[in-house]
Amino acid sequence: METLEKPELAERAGRIVPLLRGNAYWSEGHRRLHPLSIEAMAEAGVFKLRTPARYGGYACDSRTLSQVLGVLGQGDGSAAWTAAVWSIATWLTCLFPDEVQDEVFATPDVRICATLSPTAVATPKDGGYSVSGQWAFMSGAHHSQWQVIVAATESTGPIMAVVPMADLQIMDDWYTSGLKGSGSVTTIASEIYVPAVRALPLGAILQEQYASRRNADTPIYRSPLLPTAAASSVGTLLGLARGAMGSFLHRLPGRGITYTGYTSQREAPVTHLQVAAAAMKIDEAEFHADRLAGQVDGKAILGETWTTAERARARADMGSVCQLVKEAVDILNTASGGSSIYDIVPIQQIERDVRAINLHALMHPNTNLELYGRVLCGLDPNTYYL
Repeated sequence: METLEKPELAERAGRIVPLLRGNAYWSEGHRRLHPLSIEAMAEAGVFKLRTPARYGGYACDSRTLSQVLGVLGQGDGSAAWTAAVWSIATWLTCLFPDEVQDEVFATPDVRICATLSPTAVATPKDGGYSVSGQWAFMSGAHHSQWQVIVAATESTGPIMAVVPMADLQIMDDWYTSGLKGSGSVTTIASEIYVPAVRALPLGAILQEQYASRRNADTPIYRSPLLPTAAASSVGTLLGLARGAMGSFLHRLPGRGITYTGYTSQREAPVTHLQVAAAAMKIDEAEFHADRLAGQVDGKAILGETWTTAERARARADMGSVCQLVKEAVDILNTASGGSSIYDIVPIQQIERDVRAINLHALMHPNTNLELYGRVLCGLDPNTYYL
């Protein structure tokens, strides 16, 4: 395996940002990532970020992952979002028995999509399960070789399983207003067989009862699922926010404010207030993202148990990143003028991508703030997804 220092992973990601930005319009139009974007991310090591070292991966901690995704997001929100989903699914696969990992990671630069929604049914069959159902919002499914699924059972609770994409059908239904390039289609299972070794009780996963022996001593693979997923998701938002600021400042020189006496927008006090307000919100978002990643990494290294309040705050930190980035991008979008509605101007795509992420069920700011507030008030969390 090539040995890379963690800062170099972000530097590698930075070198492909212009290519991702150049392919973003194609990806939006075709509702999936451009093949050259996939190739470039593979060469930059993006698909190995959460892969164990024994398979040639980098086994990155949450802070490093967030940094890399934050760079990718400055080029294309859909590319960064899909890379985040693949990293979470890769991490999930690392919780399964080692023989399952041997099978999945035998594919170089393997890409695994995932869901936590139990929108299928698993029936015991021949020592394993027969699974039928479908899963929406499967980001990166077009470019994946495996999928992590969740399915309900009649008596033993939901299971999480790893299945080959070749066993699934794709419903091409991804016609959306944001994250268009992520190709988050619906996948369908029709009585597919899942061997018992490739299935785990979802309850065990949510209680950190993982099945891998070889990953048990590696800190990142012993963290709880939801805080890990939260820390893996916020980097894309930070990248979109930085991309919005960079795009706005790039267009600023020479622009006036139509129907006013300002021949230079950057001389107008309103512009100063808008840029400063957006910058401060981005700073605040970075604080929450850094605190979240730092807690996930730190507690994993020390082997510390997570309290309910800490788990709820992890989701609240993620929700705050969503809210603050949305507010910052809204300000910059408002300040960008009528010409910014053209497809070739990045801010309109960034605005739509950020809005789409804010609507995600696990990332929605209001849902996560309510959850944290319930716990602070001494009530039950009202969710298993902690």
